[in-house]
Amino acid sequence: MSDTIDEKNLTQSGSSNEQLHIEVPYSKETAARLHAGDYVYLTGTIYTARDAAHKRMYETLEGGGELPFNIEGNVIYYMGPSPAREGRPIGSAGPTTASRMDKYAPRLLDLGLAGMIGKGKRTEQVKEAVVRNNAVYFAAVGGAGALLSKAIKKSEVIAYDDLGTEAIRKLTVEDFPVIVVMDTEGNNLYETAIKAYCRE
Repeated sequence: MSDTIDEKNLTQSGSSNEQLHIEVPYSKETAARLHAGDYVYLTGTIYTARDAAHKRMYETLEGGGELPFNIEGNVIYYMGPSPAREGRPIGSAGPTTASRMDKYAPRLLDLGLAGMIGKGKRTEQVKEAVVRNNAVYFAAVGGAGALLSKAIKKSEVIAYDDLGTEAIRKLTVEDFPVIVVMDTEGNNLYETAIKAYCRE
C-alpha cells in the first residue's frame, strides 16, 4: 500500500488549515497525520455503500461469510448516485446522512476500514471505533452532488446489484474533495467549530 501526501498551507478567514492530497487506500500512519478541519483531496479507489448495503454486509458477517471487497485500508462513501448522463461514469453523487450507518460502522472499522465519507454527526460508539482503529470520518459537501461527480472518473457495480442505486460500487476518483470531521484522536470538527464561534 503506497501513500503520497502533498502538503501546503491554506489560510481561510484568518485560520490555518492543511490542504492534503492523498492516495487511497491509505495506511494508519497516513490517517494519523490528518486533523479535524483539514481539507483533503482523495485520489485512487473508494467504495460506495448505503443503508441496505451495510445491512447486508452486517448480516453476511453475522452468518460467517466474507465481505464483497477487502475493506482494510479502504474508504466507504455513503452515497447512492443518480443515473449517469450520456458520456459520464456516474450521475449526481452527493453524500447521504452518515448516522444511518452508525449501527454498522464500528464492526467495519474493527475489520480495518480506514475512512468513511458522509455528512452529519456520528454516535459516541462510532467515535470510539474511529479512535480505536486510527480511522477518519470525512464530510463531503451536501447539495454539491453534480460537482462531486466530476471527480469520479470510473464507476463499477461490484456487489448487490439487486439493490439498484444502493449497490456497492467501486469508484476511481481524482482529487475528490472532503473535509476531515473526526480524526484519529477523536477531535470532532462539528464540536470544535461550534466552540470557536461561541462567546465565552
